[in-house]
Amino acid sequence: MRVLITGAAGMIGRKLVARLTGAGTLRGQAITALDLHDIVPAHAPAVAGVETAVHTGDLSEAGAAARLVASRPDVVFHLAGIVSGEAEANFDLGYRVNLDGTRALFDAIRLSGYFPRVVFTSSIAVFGAPFPDVIPDDFHPTPLTSYGTQKLICEALLADYTRRGFFDGIGIRLPTICVRPGKPNKAASGFFSGIIREPLKGEAAVLPVPRSVVHTHASPRSAVGFLIRAAEIDGQTVGPRRSLTMPGVAVSVAQQIEALGRVAGSKAVELIRDEPDEAIWNIVKNWPMRFEAHRARELGFVAEADFDAVIRAYIEDEMGGQATL
Repeated sequence: MRVLITGAAGMIGRKLVARLTGAGTLRGQAITALDLHDIVPAHAPAVAGVETAVHTGDLSEAGAAARLVASRPDVVFHLAGIVSGEAEANFDLGYRVNLDGTRALFDAIRLSGYFPRVVFTSSIAVFGAPFPDVIPDDFHPTPLTSYGTQKLICEALLADYTRRGFFDGIGIRLPTICVRPGKPNKAASGFFSGIIREPLKGEAAVLPVPRSVVHTHASPRSAVGFLIRAAEIDGQTVGPRRSLTMPGVAVSVAQQIEALGRVAGSKAVELIRDEPDEAIWNIVKNWPMRFEAHRARELGFVAEADFDAVIRAYIEDEMGGQATL
């Protein structure tokens, strides 16, 4: 079993690599080779019996994708892309990386003439307001950001290339992944993690949107689980609608903060300060809040049951089981 991961240097990519090398198998087969691609070098773990290659570069550049698929990976995890805030701020970059790079990868697989499983990370940003209180699985995607538009176009390509028999594609629409470790990124959703991550370290955090904002979250641990499930699921059970909205925990920002208080105490909560940011609010206010995610749940995709569990997963995975406070 040969596995290709684009975006392997990113947070979810690194965790996926760790999960795969720890398990040693995927789709019931031993993993014998890993190809790790990103714009910067990804960490290559030394695993006995696994050939690991690190590739760097821009997927949208001529020939880059073809070189990646020349080894004919059995499973392709396509995680590479730029985040929502950056895609909105830089129109050209967003379309080049998120759309052109994806199209180049899909076409390289098509032209290679074999039939791998392709797992594509999409986003709930494919949906645009006005929304019902709970988004059903058949809700029409009409994105109101460039990032969401790029992801939706890629979903359509994924379905068409699968229909034509070029590969067997599964798209997973990720909710906001929280709590993200490390430094803040340029995602408009970054504050959802920041108001938990920084206080857990004893540091101040800024909240740029109203506390009444409701959003759906899943932990990085769950995100990796979604990817593994998408790689292993029987494609025939998914049907022609190849992109699935993932389950998650729908809570208000106020409820996030209440969960932080239950898990880490009042001192952590006191480190959060409200500083409205109109630019972030203009993006976030057009995001959906809650999802049924019936199809994904029926197909075996699993997320946390409450936000307390999301916070505890971060403490266990990133802080050695103990918050700083």
